[in-house]
Amino acid sequence: MKKVVKFGGSSLASAEQFKKVGAIIREDEARRYVVPSAPGKRFSSDTKVTDMLYACYASAEQEEDFSEQLDRIHERYQEIINGLGLKFSLDQDFEIIRKNFTEKAGKDYAASRGEYLNGKVMAAYLEFPFIDAAEVVRFNEDGTFNEEVTNELLSARLADMEYAVIPGFYGAKEDGTVVTFSRGGSDVSGSLVALAVGADIYENWTDVSGFLIADPRIVKNPKSIETITYKELRELSYMGASVLHEDAIFPVRKAGIPINIRNTNAPQDKGTLIVEGTCRKPKYTITGIAGTDGFAAITVEKAMMNSEVGFCRKVLQVFEDNGVSIEHMPSGIDTMTIFVHQNAFEEKEQKILAGIHKEVSPDHIELETDLALIAVVGRGMKSTRGTAGRIFSALAHAHINVKMIDQGSSELNIIIGVRHEDFKNAIRALYEIFVLTQI
Repeated sequence: MKKVVKFGGSSLASAEQFKKVGAIIREDEARRYVVPSAPGKRFSSDTKVTDMLYACYASAEQEEDFSEQLDRIHERYQEIINGLGLKFSLDQDFEIIRKNFTEKAGKDYAASRGEYLNGKVMAAYLEFPFIDAAEVVRFNEDGTFNEEVTNELLSARLADMEYAVIPGFYGAKEDGTVVTFSRGGSDVSGSLVALAVGADIYENWTDVSGFLIADPRIVKNPKSIETITYKELRELSYMGASVLHEDAIFPVRKAGIPINIRNTNAPQDKGTLIVEGTCRKPKYTITGIAGTDGFAAITVEKAMMNSEVGFCRKVLQVFEDNGVSIEHMPSGIDTMTIFVHQNAFEEKEQKILAGIHKEVSPDHIELETDLALIAVVGRGMKSTRGTAGRIFSALAHAHINVKMIDQGSSELNIIIGVRHEDFKNAIRALYEIFVLTQI
């Protein structure tokens, strides 16, 4: 069995955290390929090493003396090395970084050194071979990621390697110029390594025990999600849930490799398993609740609208011509309502309204602002009767007026529109009825 394990910055912020990570890796011999992030914050007021590197390089760009800043970064790593009792030095690496900073090697190069250096420390600590991601993760000349070449390089390099440490977050162009991933960098790297070695599972270790059913800033101590499908994850992510970026999921999804989100500080917790599909019945009817606010609704009303061929297309064309993306579009016989991001709509609202009048000559247009959309997502809803009724009951009991409800044919999610001031109470009410009381 082969596992790829990726550790986030908080998991590698200090020697103490490194020891936890070491214990996790050594506990399971299947954990053979390690993808580390740069050291994160050791405490709330601390600074991430990546941010320190950005600041240091900014000074270098301004032709200022950055020696003291670079020395502080060196001290962070030395503290970890000393705490682990390693006979290992990064002195030569820091001299190379100093030289490259002076020669303006670029912001991406600067940012990538956090992972690069932590990878070297991790390799020394585990006594695993170290592979520089710049040699096996390829970007095109225009800075876009080249997945095909990367998979070829990684697969060939790791084919005969039982163990390896490959730092996350960065790669390089053909000429060696370092390029970083724009979002979820180390998560993407871990996914690419999992694909290249044909891993049985990709473990993503962080500081939480998997994904939560609801936002902990809104719901107190929400329960965690045991198993979630990629489709459910996408629905929750789209509605604002803080989950893995899509780029980090795609490589393993197409290979059918499950992702397990685990907690470095609570390794006994099973975390959340992300899978393509599953026969496992969910613990609750729903898998998760997510939402975001800042929407506006434009309701277009016209008698006999339903018999006017092309009516909806003409209205939507006005939004497209003005570069405004549509989020949802519930409709009636003589009305259609378009939900859009309010800040995008406000910039073009008069042009859009004039355009709608010109194209379809509506009887009336009504605008409503400061709305929120909430997604109730779950594969269990398909086999459970009365889900929509329970939603209405929960919101009515909380004295919340529903402005819109929209359910796709897949029965995987239901979208509810509410007023901004009801947003948090609505999520709490839905969590209570589906998770706490389960009536």
